[in-house]
Amino acid sequence: MNTDNTGNTEDTGNAHDTDVIVVGAGPAGLMLAGELRLGGARVIVLERLAEPTGQSRGLGFTARAMEVFDQRGLLPRFGQGPTLEVSPLGHFGGVQFDYTALEDAHFGARGIPQNQTEAVLEAWARELGADIRRGWRVTDLAEGFLDGDHVEVTAHTPDGPRGLRAAYLVGCDGGQSSIRKAAGFGFPGLPATRTMYLADVEGCHLKPRFLGERLPNGMVMAAPLEEGVDRIIVCPHGVPAQDRDDDITFAEVAAAWQHITGEDISAGSAQWVSSFSDATRQADTYRRGRVLLAGDAAHIHLPAGGQGLSTGVQDAVNLGWKLAATVRGTAPAGLLDTYHAERHPVGQRLLMNTRAQGIVFLGGEQSDPLRALFTELIAHEEVKRHLAGIVSHLDIHYDMTPPGTESLPAPHPLLGHRLPKRPLTGADGESDTARLLHSARGVLLDLADNPGLRAAAAPWANRVQVVTATAKPAEGTTDALTGLDALLIRPDGHVAWTSHGTPDGLTTALTHWFGPERAA
Repeated sequence: MNTDNTGNTEDTGNAHDTDVIVVGAGPAGLMLAGELRLGGARVIVLERLAEPTGQSRGLGFTARAMEVFDQRGLLPRFGQGPTLEVSPLGHFGGVQFDYTALEDAHFGARGIPQNQTEAVLEAWARELGADIRRGWRVTDLAEGFLDGDHVEVTAHTPDGPRGLRAAYLVGCDGGQSSIRKAAGFGFPGLPATRTMYLADVEGCHLKPRFLGERLPNGMVMAAPLEEGVDRIIVCPHGVPAQDRDDDITFAEVAAAWQHITGEDISAGSAQWVSSFSDATRQADTYRRGRVLLAGDAAHIHLPAGGQGLSTGVQDAVNLGWKLAATVRGTAPAGLLDTYHAERHPVGQRLLMNTRAQGIVFLGGEQSDPLRALFTELIAHEEVKRHLAGIVSHLDIHYDMTPPGTESLPAPHPLLGHRLPKRPLTGADGESDTARLLHSARGVLLDLADNPGLRAAAAPWANRVQVVTATAKPAEGTTDALTGLDALLIRPDGHVAWTSHGTPDGLTTALTHWFGPERAA
């Protein structure tokens, strides 16, 4: 049994070991574990590695992922100063431009190794009560997950084979996901055509190549991580795709670097080396019965601007509150299906933009005309805004029109978009819109001190917090809340309902996203 905030109990099946099993303790899996705990669901995370590798393929995250962390109160855990550097400059396919062409936009956080992100998220999830088990490798998924009332897995553990039962299973176990394969998800797309290398090297004394340098034999990037340590990416032309990440050597990476640049770095050393490819694939669905996918298990692509990690984190935040409400018995019918409906198109758009960047940046001489055209187009403000929205993930929009409300007046432009951070003044003093979401509950933000509106939302008090406040623009921004008397915000930070002076549609929106009303 789980108990909600009103004292009511929902039967989640006493025979279950937990409500949700999450496979994979990367950023997506750990974020999902925290979200599930905030939503009142029990969760066990199974990670095949006994200890974190310490390797960090990613070195930051997008502006939208940064907002998500802020909405959970996590940003201070990443530190300040250079470790949380925010830059207005970014690129698309190696063509640099200023992301502040789009209000609130920036390239995101730079200089944060992925292992630091994972450490922050793991500590947070454990504090919330997530059960994270390292050295547990899932070896079998029992049949019955498509139409049964539970899911069962067998795992190889330090103490031998163990079976676990839960209401749902989520695969967050990366591009080679064993859960995706075992559950029979389709994974269509384009196979890899080339192999590229990634390494953190010492003693090589490299000049910075932040945006990469395109040369006749390939492309290289180099960026200092700390004194004497550089992150390098080596993309040679003509190296066929190979699936051999574990046995890549520094000698191979050094040889590829010399082949492209003419520089000999073989006297240096590598803290670690890895490889990646331009394979582009997406699961055909994000849910099959009681099994769901998130992060790289659902989509793989050419790395470009930290978008993979950031998209996985956003997958988790979209899914977490919906899955928690489902296992607690408070979700409206069909809520869990909106996860695929909303996030699959986002994944498609991610694959589109990373493929386009790969063609522009890595296509060799044949891509030069396209690169020149991109350089011309990015000089236009409208193009800058469009591309900034794509790569920062600030342009993501979900359909928030509940059935039966299509005839209402035209909605506010914020409907379906994420709520930007804005200062608020209320009875408790100064706050902001990000803090409203620290507990991952729905929020009805009353900007006009309307008792009738608050009374209408009272039957959802155990799921939706009502906050009365006034808003003002953040410095250097316009007022995104202009003309609004109230707005309903989902736990993932997206606006689900807006009011221009009338509460029309509020009850419908509350029911549609948070389930039927209950006595206050």
